Amino acid sequence: MGILNDKIGIKKVTIYSFLLINIAAIFFMQANNLLLLTVWYSAVLMLVNGVNPVMDVLAARSPYTYGKIRIWGTFGYAMGSQLAGLIYKFISPQAIFIVFIGMMCVSILGVFGIDPKQNQRPKKATQMKNDSSIGKIFKNKIYLFYLLIVALYSGVGNTGHTYIPSMLEHSGLSVNMATTVVAISVICESPLIFFSYLFMDKVPIKKLLYIPLGILLLQYVIYGLDLGLTSKILLTLMSKHATGMLLIMVTLKIVANIVDENYLVTAIALVQTARNLGTILIQNIAGDIIDKSGYEMMSFS
Repeated sequence: MGILNDKIGIKKVTIYSFLLINIAAIFFMQANNLLLLTVWYSAVLMLVNGVNPVMDVLAARSPYTYGKIRIWGTFGYAMGSQLAGLIYKFISPQAIFIVFIGMMCVSILGVFGIDPKQNQRPKKATQMKNDSSIGKIFKNKIYLFYLLIVALYSGVGNTGHTYIPSMLEHSGLSVNMATTVVAISVICESPLIFFSYLFMDKVPIKKLLYIPLGILLLQYVIYGLDLGLTSKILLTLMSKHATGMLLIMVTLKIVANIVDENYLVTAIALVQTARNLGTILIQNIAGDIIDKSGYEMMSFS
């Protein structure tokens, strides 16, 4: 999808992607066996994950600071999670799909109202017809090394997203309290996003990369030492989503500096692919460690 965005334009590809998401969601809603559920769920998830990096690029290219745009995604995520729970409980599970399709239609209207800078294509962009964007990117050794870093970091971070709720339950929290802590942790990233303009353009890129790595290291050391439920809750609130969001902002800045602008969306999409592959690998390893040795050993590993 990244290649299509770079060659055709963000606006067209995003609108068509949203339309395909709606179509797949309708088929998913009508599916009556496991095979069809798997196929259409995979299609929806694939398209949504494909569009996500593009949304970050659009936010970065807007005339406003990234944080002031991205913070609405945080609020939307938190509100959507709560709304889905209320609809599931008080109306019906199927009603969630109707709301999802409706919100995707609203998103399409929103995309019609934007004017991405990339669609105002520079003259030298015509060279892309003869050059392979993937080939150009894979010749960039710095970018490839960064892909490896992101894959490992995201694998560890996203594994935490998966297992932290069950770890909190294992430590004594009820299911309701554990999910509440996780929900609040999403909101706790808001100040970091909103005030990102104070440090993103002032701190060197190398130091910016060390910050989320250091926070993630501290987080898992505290989890591994098992210093008590309170310390785990506080670390979850302060760092669970904040580190991931900081990495996204740093990624946009690093990739924009080391990759040609004509291939930016493709490069960001490849970063997302590396993150997913890293998550699959490390999450499976972490699951085996938890089964054999517990959450503390998983944190140290």
